[in-house]
Amino acid sequence: MQYRKFSFFFILFMFLGTGSVQAQHHTKSKILWLTLDEAFAKSKEEKRKILMFLYTDWCAWCKRMESMTLENTVIADYINRNYYPVKFNAEEKEPVKFKDKSYTFVSLKPRGVHGLAMEMMKGRISYPTITFFDEDWEVIQSLPNFQPPHKFEQIITYFAGNYYKKIPWSSYEQTYQFITPPTKN
Repeated sequence: MQYRKFSFFFILFMFLGTGSVQAQHHTKSKILWLTLDEAFAKSKEEKRKILMFLYTDWCAWCKRMESMTLENTVIADYINRNYYPVKFNAEEKEPVKFKDKSYTFVSLKPRGVHGLAMEMMKGRISYPTITFFDEDWEVIQSLPNFQPPHKFEQIITYFAGNYYKKIPWSSYEQTYQFITPPTKN
């Protein structure tokens, strides 16, 4: 009887242990997210564009954008090579200093929003929002709403390659050659 109890607890322990390892594995992001301070420090060493992912913990579309688009291997690899990626919770409560200006949480009903996120979204609160900065931390453009992987691949290459400076989006979009062709669903 004791052998059976031991076997049961051993199997239960192994099952629970395996589950927690898998859960930890799934929470690890393919994108090497940085804080604002880390991105500033890195950009002093090597200039790159910055991609800021503005999200909230409760936003279903943010979670979908992260799991479906930002965790796409091609997109994650491209972002890691060409941008300093910053993930910023738009409901962050801690004050943040950004470009010699201090930002704090703004209480709104029913929730609130961090002042930095509000500025990046130009007061139009929408989650998720991706903000692209040039190498000198000047905003290029903020894009609200979920972006599917094939569309987002075009967007990140458009900004990283400086095509936005010389080619209208409509022309770029029509002639774009995908890194990995989109799949038909």
